[in-house]
Amino acid sequence: MSTPLTQGDVSAEIADERAAYAKRLADGGAARDHPDRAYAPYRSSVLRHPKRPLVAAGAAAGDPEAVELSGPVFGVTDVTALDHDLTRQHRAEPLGERIKVTGRVLDRAGRPVRGQLVEIWQANASGRYAHQRDDHPAPLDPNFTGVGRTLTGEDGSYEFVTIKPGAYPWRNHVNAWRPAHIHFSLFGPAFTQRLVTQMYFPGDPLFAYDPILQSVTDDSARQRLIAAYDHDLSTPEWSLGYRWDIVLDGPAATWIEEGR
Repeated sequence: MSTPLTQGDVSAEIADERAAYAKRLADGGAARDHPDRAYAPYRSSVLRHPKRPLVAAGAAAGDPEAVELSGPVFGVTDVTALDHDLTRQHRAEPLGERIKVTGRVLDRAGRPVRGQLVEIWQANASGRYAHQRDDHPAPLDPNFTGVGRTLTGEDGSYEFVTIKPGAYPWRNHVNAWRPAHIHFSLFGPAFTQRLVTQMYFPGDPLFAYDPILQSVTDDSARQRLIAAYDHDLSTPEWSLGYRWDIVLDGPAATWIEEGR
């Protein structure tokens, strides 16, 4: 029977990965925003990442009509007024710290990306998902499902009102805890164009211990995953405000979860 990995084991692996990346830069290699799919400290990624070449779909495979067949069917009328406000989706208010998360979706040139479907999902304030496979012994909140969606405006902006999620344990290694985070999904004009990422909160003490965040080896790319507290976005006696822009490509692109 193998000995369970400790936080010290994983921290040592992260340090080794960081040292190898620093050596690569010192030897003239280019900075890398996205980690290898087989990032050893992130155990489940090693087990489930794609190991065969990607298969081109739709227009990339020479059939432009295939993209239209698989294109999104949503529109402005499909996104309701309550979809972006996770605190108003049930009969009573959820427990926890109310927050507003807003930002803009931009391309590599800083131009707004309009009409983009943005979806989020998250744990509740106790760090538990409303999902049948989440067996974390933390309380569920009957007034919080933890999912929302909205469309970006003409200036590329989006906004969600929600509850700050709690940290939760995961079985990557002994005493492994995920920092508070919100999952984001963005769709382009087709379902084959999707970006999935995570937004974190500033000053979280669990950052250094999280293999998923630490798999983003480049410091500047990792910092782009952390929202900024914005006092001007906070509503008096109601909620705190955070700003987080998402860049779809280019040197300042937001890290995406590839094959994880």
